[in-house]
Amino acid sequence: MSRFDEDLASLVSGTVEMTGLVAQSISRASFALLHGDLELAEAVIAEDDRVDAWQWTLDDQIISMMTRHGALVGDLRKLVAGLRITADLERMGDLARHLAQVTRLKYPEPVVPDAVRRHVESMGDVAERIAFKTGDVLARNDSRLAREVDRIDDEMDRLHRELFTVMLSPRWDEAVSTAIDVTLIGRFYERFADHAVNVANQVVYQITGEDPDRVGGPGLPPV
Repeated sequence: MSRFDEDLASLVSGTVEMTGLVAQSISRASFALLHGDLELAEAVIAEDDRVDAWQWTLDDQIISMMTRHGALVGDLRKLVAGLRITADLERMGDLARHLAQVTRLKYPEPVVPDAVRRHVESMGDVAERIAFKTGDVLARNDSRLAREVDRIDDEMDRLHRELFTVMLSPRWDEAVSTAIDVTLIGRFYERFADHAVNVANQVVYQITGEDPDRVGGPGLPPV
């Protein structure tokens, strides 16, 4: 194995570990949100510094690899994708922190009304699942496995639409402030999943050289 390959393996290991930390953050933030757990919310907020530190460390490693190895086109593609991946993972950590901050802001009042509790709980479950699946995609460097991330994102989009259906129903009688909170919560979860899809797309880009953002779709290979 060349030195570049060793460094690349270390980089992949770091991104997988960063993804695991993000998955833990969204899981803990969801629990805090649903159960009004201020102590756990504060822990999630504090933990975001670790996610940020991972991004800085990995980005420095990527820049060092670019400088040290004089990478070829295919190798540079992997490193550019790595910079994009760490940015999306960092943003996923921010979104978990945002959820925890909503819990802290509303404490000791409950954040999620009964009318949408089931939907928010499901969105939390999907967010945790898509984060762990993204970690699998990174660890295995598998473009076909990336398709599963896109499918999980479809579940999140469906739940997001259902959340608004409940809020727009004549039976919705919650305060305006509650509606704003629920809208933000839904948006945070929906964006979390979108960033996971971005990470999976970058794995495809590493392998195929096709940038999903430029071809106008998820860039995932056919079944």
